[in-house]
Amino acid sequence: MGEAHTTGHQTGVSGAAAETETETTLVVVTGLSGGGRSTVARALENVGFYVVDNLPQALLLDMAELAVKAGGAARRTAMVLDVRSRAFSTDLAEAIRELKERGYAPRVVFVDADDEVLIRRFESVRRSHPLQGDGRLVDGIAVERGLLEEARDQADVIIDTSHLNVNQLRRRVEELFGGEDARRLRVTVLSFGFKYGLPPDADFVLDARFLPNPYWVPELREHTGREEAVSAYVLGQEGADAFVEAYADLVNATTAGFEREGKRYLTVAIGCTGGKHRSVAIAEELAARLRRTGLAANAQHRDLGRE
Repeated sequence: MGEAHTTGHQTGVSGAAAETETETTLVVVTGLSGGGRSTVARALENVGFYVVDNLPQALLLDMAELAVKAGGAARRTAMVLDVRSRAFSTDLAEAIRELKERGYAPRVVFVDADDEVLIRRFESVRRSHPLQGDGRLVDGIAVERGLLEEARDQADVIIDTSHLNVNQLRRRVEELFGGEDARRLRVTVLSFGFKYGLPPDADFVLDARFLPNPYWVPELREHTGREEAVSAYVLGQEGADAFVEAYADLVNATTAGFEREGKRYLTVAIGCTGGKHRSVAIAEELAARLRRTGLAANAQHRDLGRE
């Protein structure tokens, strides 16, 4: 998963580049074909970004300079890059590095998804992968993963869309970039079910399976952790309150450091067996406590409704 990268300016950068921190917000969107780049682009437009789609990586620096000089409607500019341009190659990572070295502070968003999900998406629209050639669909996906590996490592935020529908992905982007205070660290507390796999974009992974499972309480089985009866049951168990409080303290203890290092998005994943009861209740409670301490925190539930 992506690590935070410092977005401070280099000494001696041009005046135009130095203005980016206070006047211009630059976002670079990339990721796997079929991962949801188009949805991310539309969501960014919805929150006021000027979006340039299918931009060759060779023009990345030129577009950043134009955005800074133009100001106005271009003050928030998103550049979407993909493999449709043959100039797009492993040079993308170098282009992003050059952008940062010139004093710009781009926020790099990488959209990802499981191979099986990507295959289903391509098959549902009966399209071939742009790098498939004469091979199989899975071959094109593998080639693209290899080309994008270094760019993925440079990402400030990775959005795994394997279990997100279009509306959920749009809301995720709007939560990340829609607020006026978008430079603050934003915390997503994500519930999930271990039986569906770990969230690949998690910074912290917590395990709520030490608590009794409401699934085995007949009157609670069909309800979820967002409902009062289940929430009260989970949070009333021995150790639950201490668990939430300890991790609220941990997140609060690290946020200042993450912000200094340029990290803007933190994902705390809380898992239980199926992602329906315990993890959901804990995620809601942890997000609420973090908000009470002044953090921009929201709860999301990856696997709720899958059972």
